[in-house]
Amino acid sequence: MFSFFRKKSPPPASEPSASTSSPAVVAPALSAQDVLVPVASARQGWLDKLKAGLRKTGSSIATVFTGTQIDDNLYEELETALLMADTGVKATEHLLQDLKRRVKDTQTTEPAAVKNLLIESITDLLTPLQMTLSIGEHKPTVIMVAGVNGAGKTTSIGKLTKHLADSGARVLLAAADTFRAAAREQLAVWADRNTVDIISQAGGDPAAVSFDAVSAGKARGHDVVLVDTAGRLPTQIHLMEELKKIKRVVQKADASAPHEVLLVIDGNTGQNALMQVKAFDDTLGLTGLIVTKLDGTAKGGVLCAIAREKPVPVYFIGVGEKLEDLETFNAREFAQALLS
Repeated sequence: MFSFFRKKSPPPASEPSASTSSPAVVAPALSAQDVLVPVASARQGWLDKLKAGLRKTGSSIATVFTGTQIDDNLYEELETALLMADTGVKATEHLLQDLKRRVKDTQTTEPAAVKNLLIESITDLLTPLQMTLSIGEHKPTVIMVAGVNGAGKTTSIGKLTKHLADSGARVLLAAADTFRAAAREQLAVWADRNTVDIISQAGGDPAAVSFDAVSAGKARGHDVVLVDTAGRLPTQIHLMEELKKIKRVVQKADASAPHEVLLVIDGNTGQNALMQVKAFDDTLGLTGLIVTKLDGTAKGGVLCAIAREKPVPVYFIGVGEKLEDLETFNAREFAQALLS
């Protein structure tokens, strides 16, 4: 079992909910002792999978540090390796400048030691993305989830649903991906598997489904409403406009909603992932990311590009299809896995 969310006791009923600039919120009806701490061995097993998933990237970068001296050639090779890992030009320039400073400050003379300094540099770059998603200041907490087709959006929603349900939260799913029948069926399977409610309409208007779900969540006392929107490309203007419509309609059902807007991105898509983050953020105002499919072919350096150019928090990363293959993002763990 693993924990995605920080859970705290709610404020007294007479005390109004306080707004916060942080994406993290606190959970109602779940006390501090209810927090699920990941078993060390389970976390380590997941980290091993992450390292295996990033091995291609790590091995190409690690070979740079097998030489005998620290010189311009080493930095040139490292620059090439970082760019090949989809780190992006801006993040690569930042990392190289920071690494040279660290080498100078520590008076490092061995190339092998530079690798550890690079881990520290990447950790510092990624740390601002490391934030915890928690549930509860608003009831229900309304979470919109977007993403392109094939990114693993609906599966990620299913995994979050299971964790929330197992943690005692009442979850309501909104099947607002009405363009694809398989999406509704897939979400219905997750709802049945986790014994949670679902609002679904065959061929219905996505915004209407979302409105009904938020209204039902409020009326029935659900803790969370998860809205699964249709997969789309940023270039599909009419579908991106529909996302805006869904958000507007959700706000009619609850003026403070949506409380989280998450984008699921496929770690295999490299710089396209950065483009997706920029486009969806411009459209919706993202509060967090779920990065999936870091499973062997991914070039994980794209998170460095995101951190440098569009620092939207990364709540979760995934390395496979199993429930335990989705975990909370930790900057140092990721940097170590990237260079393992």
